[in-house]
Amino acid sequence: MFKVKFADIGEGLTEGSVTEVFVKIGDKVKSGDALFNVETDKVNSDIYAQVDGIISNILIKNGQEIKVGDVVIEIDDGSASSEVSLKKEEPAEENASVVGATPVSNDLLKRGRLRNVAPKVEVIEKVTQILDQPSHPGIVQGNAKNLKPAPKFKSSNLENHFDVIMIGAGVGGYVGAIKCARLGLKTLIVEKAKYGGVCLNIGCIPTKTLLKSADLYEQIIKAEKYGIKVDTKNVKADWKLIQERKNDVVSKLTSGVKGLLKKNKISVVEGEAVAIDKNTIEVNNTKYTCDNLIIATGSVPNSMNLPGAKEAVESGFLIDSTGALALPKIPKKLVIIGGGVIGVEFACVYKRLGTQVTILQFLPTILEMLDSDVTKEMTKELINRGNLEIITGASTKEFKNNSVVYEKDGQTFTIEADYCLQSVGRKTVTTGFDNIGLEKNERNHIITNEYCETNIDGVYAIGDVTGKMMLAHVASYQGLIAANRIARRLNNNEAEDLIMDYNRVPSCIYTHPEVAMIGKTEDQLKKEGVEYKAFKFPFAAIGKALADGNTTGFVKLICEPKYKQIIGAHIISNTATDMISEITTLIQAEGTISELAKAIHPHPTLSEAVWEAAEALETGKPINF
Repeated sequence: MFKVKFADIGEGLTEGSVTEVFVKIGDKVKSGDALFNVETDKVNSDIYAQVDGIISNILIKNGQEIKVGDVVIEIDDGSASSEVSLKKEEPAEENASVVGATPVSNDLLKRGRLRNVAPKVEVIEKVTQILDQPSHPGIVQGNAKNLKPAPKFKSSNLENHFDVIMIGAGVGGYVGAIKCARLGLKTLIVEKAKYGGVCLNIGCIPTKTLLKSADLYEQIIKAEKYGIKVDTKNVKADWKLIQERKNDVVSKLTSGVKGLLKKNKISVVEGEAVAIDKNTIEVNNTKYTCDNLIIATGSVPNSMNLPGAKEAVESGFLIDSTGALALPKIPKKLVIIGGGVIGVEFACVYKRLGTQVTILQFLPTILEMLDSDVTKEMTKELINRGNLEIITGASTKEFKNNSVVYEKDGQTFTIEADYCLQSVGRKTVTTGFDNIGLEKNERNHIITNEYCETNIDGVYAIGDVTGKMMLAHVASYQGLIAANRIARRLNNNEAEDLIMDYNRVPSCIYTHPEVAMIGKTEDQLKKEGVEYKAFKFPFAAIGKALADGNTTGFVKLICEPKYKQIIGAHIISNTATDMISEITTLIQAEGTISELAKAIHPHPTLSEAVWEAAEALETGKPINF
């Protein structure tokens, strides 16, 4: 029989009050399960079981005062003795959680909770799998405790041999390579085109630079709304200067990447890599070997194979997202095929610069991956702000004479424009690595486990090439995961085991207004039959939004009702992409709506809408609505 005693939890405390008992007689518990919560004058803490067994006796009840050393619960662990011997770990603290004083790891004490919270995976398992990975016989789930040693390759040329070779210096590649180097690994990075990859050169950064210019132009045109009179006839968007500013920003960032690689003593080779085998690559007719290979080769835009497409591309009429960044002039008319993130962001750039934009979307709505409340609000705002037409249920059929032919409701239509942007997704690049036996799915995505390991021991894949949320911040985090995994397998205690949990990844859309989200949508939860609570608080009721002259949008929070942990957050506002980090941090820390509602939010700020939504979920109604 194992006797659990109330411990001195490290603050020199002598007594406390039981706030809630989580178990009952007959319950099976495992080591690490929460037994009860105690409130002291300094902290609230969950007290956890240290053995597996069955609860045989409970000597406490809610509200009872207990003293350090009191026996509170008895667990039948199948042994005659209640003595345990734990190796004292570094910040372990002296306590009396069992018979006799025994050091207990701080991991067993959850500080500062004002209420019971869910065990780490209980809520997530009820909502969705933690790792939204495709099952595949070739991929073995990683094991953080029983690590296999990292593979070693005997090379005859030590000068060209590396602990790690990273293929691709995009956001995931250069971040991962720097982490490898800082963990003491001899690292080589290979880049065939541009440092910083898609994000810095033809994606995130240049599009946001153009969006800023378009935003400022529109604000000046509409300045009278704020009491500022401007001669709008003389306000012009100088496309040449806008492009120069964009190129300058990109240049500074890509140069910065080169500097970081040099600073961290990472070897760099420029050229296209081809794998000879899992340990050998060839670049510019020179062979390099490694113990560990990380593939970060990224993606490129998809193209449409329709009648007239080849001729339209050759004439310069049909462009992709790369071409849309550097058009020779601001077009008068632009057709965009595809109402996803990239297409809608470009629509916001050009329509705000005066272009008449038409979006042809095959699906019933644009931005179909978003919560339906957000999609409806965004569609309304895009149309109401002018220069944009959205045609849903449109099937593109062909291109001819600077026009697009599409079909809707059984009828055929033709629309003329200066340019047509095909924004129909991206495809992964695995050229040069198709001959080493990598497991891939039907869309050519390299399959990985939660540690970014492929089916080949010592070969990892990160970023767009995995096909899992093609976002720069996902790629950079995957780079850290792979670097740490390799170092851990080399018994480097400085590295920690990180895993990729896609349910904790925020997504941002730089439209006007912006959109940010994390977790599940209400539509998904309804479809999955998951119990939830949701509340939507409008910015129209926020003082700062009124002062800014932009009350569009709302904050929508979704939590599960038992523990009130957040399982979804959706924001549409001018600063949504900055506001989402508060929710991301709370989810990562396994916080609750209760804690969010108790956090003081500054006034006047747009973040008050987050607090109002949390307050409504906590108490049943917001304060100012």
